[in-house]
Amino acid sequence: MPELFVTNFNRNFTGVSATAANVIRQQVSTHDLALVGRPLPGCPDPISVAQARALSRRAPPGRPFSIWHVRRNTEMRAAIWARDVLRLPIRIVFTSAAMRRHSALPRWLISRMDAVVATTEEAAGFVPHVRAVVPHGVDTDLFTPAGDRAAAWAALGHGGNLGIATVGRIRPEKGTDLFVRAMLRLLPELPGAVALVLGRAAREHQGFLDGLQREIAAAGLADRILFPGEVPASDLPALMRALSLIVQLPRYEGYGMVPLEGMASGVPFVASEAGYYRAFSAQGRSGVIVAQEAADDAAQAARALLTDPDRHAAMSLAAREIAAAGFSARAEAEGIEAVYQALWAEGRG
Repeated sequence: MPELFVTNFNRNFTGVSATAANVIRQQVSTHDLALVGRPLPGCPDPISVAQARALSRRAPPGRPFSIWHVRRNTEMRAAIWARDVLRLPIRIVFTSAAMRRHSALPRWLISRMDAVVATTEEAAGFVPHVRAVVPHGVDTDLFTPAGDRAAAWAALGHGGNLGIATVGRIRPEKGTDLFVRAMLRLLPELPGAVALVLGRAAREHQGFLDGLQREIAAAGLADRILFPGEVPASDLPALMRALSLIVQLPRYEGYGMVPLEGMASGVPFVASEAGYYRAFSAQGRSGVIVAQEAADDAAQAARALLTDPDRHAAMSLAAREIAAAGFSARAEAEGIEAVYQALWAEGRG
């Protein structure tokens, strides 16, 4: 009988999905765990919400209740229904990464949680019931540096001799236009570099994407700024380790896992002042932070790094070390585990 139920109701593989999967892969060795909803890479096959409710009717052996760990509004609603309407013996833990005030419905849902794990001190200031601040971590066993970066890049078949990428939904909030603007400035000065926009545009952002592609074509760079689409989670580690630089320029980011995935792969980054990026940068050892809306500054930072092999090599080594030492999925799972154990201890009286 599972003692821990982790929900994933989103059919798309998002940043939230990635962080949940990273932790679940650590937790399966220490808990009788059930994934509820949609599948996640490297995780147990999921069960349905109805099955999770049936399995939660009685407390698991040796525990006063089961824990449901949720990360989205729909998942909070399902867990609250199970606990408060069906009266199942469960407690609900919610992970909160948003660094801004939630709207009315999420605020009410979060207020009903038994415990909240915030990913940053800033995020903790926007939610109640915070039991711990635990930064998201990257799976440092899955994301690893390439033995030969040039060969890894060549194997992808995108051309050129080095790769730069941004990862995320194609929309203004993610700063896709800022990345394109930075690449339009950078690539003419950096022969051999190819830029990838890894993600897809929702229907409402198709016009935004079309405009970017017209701008790229007008600059004669359609063969060097590419839009391969959304990368399957299983293919992302191989792609990451082949890159020479990650560039993330969002206008808003709750936390932001992409630089961490790059860092674990030995890839430094340039990023705007958003999310938790400044903490990842370790005062410039693994990444360079630029101001919001500063596409030209991002281009200059990228050029300075990519044209200085010694600096790039040093930052690549530091990036891996910082990710493994301070931002691993194992450390995140340990921080969350302390919250679970405190809840169970309180339940025993």
